[in-house]
Amino acid sequence: MRSSLMKNTNVSPKEKAAARYGDFGYRGRTKKACARVVSLFLLALTALSVLTGCHGKREQRTFEIPETFDEAGKYEITFWAKNDTNKTQTAIYKKAISDFEALYPNITVNLRLYTDYGRIYNDVITNIATDTTPNVCITYPDHIATYLTGQDSVVPLDELFADEKYGLGGSELKFDSPTQEEIIPQFLKECAFDGNHYAIPYMRSTEACYVNKDFVEKLGYTLPETLTWDFVWEVSEAAMEKNADGTFKLNGQNVLIPFIYKSTDNMMIQMLRQKDAGYSTDAGEIQIFNDTTKELLETVAQHVKSGAFSTFKISGYPANFLNAGQCIFAVDSTAGATWMGTHAPLLDISEDKLVEFETAVMEIPQFDPEHPQMISQGPSVCVFNKADKQEVLASWLFAQYLLTNDVQIAYSQTEGYVPVTSKAQESEVYQDYLQREGEDNATYYDVKLKAAKLLLSHTEDTFVTPVFNGSASLRDAAGQLIETTTKSVRRKQTVDDAYFEKLYEDTASLYHLDQGSAQMDPDAAGPGAGELGPLPLTSKLLLAALAAAWVLIAGYLLLVGFIGKSKK
Repeated sequence: MRSSLMKNTNVSPKEKAAARYGDFGYRGRTKKACARVVSLFLLALTALSVLTGCHGKREQRTFEIPETFDEAGKYEITFWAKNDTNKTQTAIYKKAISDFEALYPNITVNLRLYTDYGRIYNDVITNIATDTTPNVCITYPDHIATYLTGQDSVVPLDELFADEKYGLGGSELKFDSPTQEEIIPQFLKECAFDGNHYAIPYMRSTEACYVNKDFVEKLGYTLPETLTWDFVWEVSEAAMEKNADGTFKLNGQNVLIPFIYKSTDNMMIQMLRQKDAGYSTDAGEIQIFNDTTKELLETVAQHVKSGAFSTFKISGYPANFLNAGQCIFAVDSTAGATWMGTHAPLLDISEDKLVEFETAVMEIPQFDPEHPQMISQGPSVCVFNKADKQEVLASWLFAQYLLTNDVQIAYSQTEGYVPVTSKAQESEVYQDYLQREGEDNATYYDVKLKAAKLLLSHTEDTFVTPVFNGSASLRDAAGQLIETTTKSVRRKQTVDDAYFEKLYEDTASLYHLDQGSAQMDPDAAGPGAGELGPLPLTSKLLLAALAAAWVLIAGYLLLVGFIGKSKK
């Protein structure tokens, strides 16, 4: 019937279209085709916006501060914190919460403790997707940069800092809060990126080299005022001499690793900084895969081959080797000082393994001792956005309470941290604490106080690395370069130019440094620099969707043209 209808010359073009395309008719069919094409095109554009958001920070709205805090309302907030099974630190958290709740009885703070920052990071990322993040969280700025990929996830704090009532040093606070000027500038700087402060510092530390001074002198050396890399390497190699029975002459034991580094990411970052070599830019351009990095890795390989150097991940905790007389130079955080030395209050080895020695606490090795460079590190505190502005304000009040002298001084006394405010550092209580070095092997343990004083005297020499979405991965990659090189040498693999070229490529791929917001710097020197990997799958799908949309549009235009001709 349709065939005969189409041949009938008395039938209008509209009726023919209805016969050809069904009950929709000519206009209905073309409208439907147009709608489908437009829908597909909009879908492609939506995919483009979503995928673009995945590669960088979504815009964060400024938090609107309520005019007053509603003390009649009841607010329950969660606080995620890290604790290394240190009962003293746990007690400090609990006391801070109790004291704060006494000041603000309408706020309940629920504490959740984690054993490491990585677990906090993973749980926050998971909870962003379900909008179940904590209210207040102890974390690191590198991690916050990733949290910011979730829209409105973390509260920008600049306006809260400056608020006359509830800001830093605000008039309506029920506790003695420091002003913004009383937060150590170098420590606060680490919490600022993308034009805003997204955290407040909580505690700060740097790295120190804990030295068995007796071993250094037994080898015929005298400790310089500032350690240099050449000095550490030379002494470490000198310690490798053995007796006829295979034991080491220095300690008479079968085990000796003269130089052990705990955090190899910090090791690489600081060496590059001291060499004024590339690591990354503030914009997230990756510069680490350069010739200076290769030279540093070649030096590491040389001393791994002799047995003079190893890492925490490969051999074990530096403090254990140091305290057992199996290490000369142990590099760890100043916050780890309570594990270092014969009389350390925290020990991971049995007392029968301990060796009596004098522990020197020194800056990490330097290439230019006249201009020392040391990393600033330590936990910060961020506040997560919620629908209820009063709940966010309650969270900010508690986060700010962690900067009060009582909390800052008490926590800093547990390890080799230093308070982040001049208000706390200059207080009579803290100054008295510093003057009592060595009174006991607990609160006033001499190595711990020496570590704190090291940072206090070198705050101006500290630096922080750029923070961006992907900076946490870059930090991991920096350490992985040293770890992989060390493992390869120990496995007697060939370490040459070809090895480092492949190492750069594999590391960039492993940590996704060849895609996303953290892009390779095309001007960086060295093997693999500036070479981008293949497009990620999401990008390929996006391009395919856009191509399909344009094909459909072209098809639609051809169809309209064909039908237009048939009408004539």
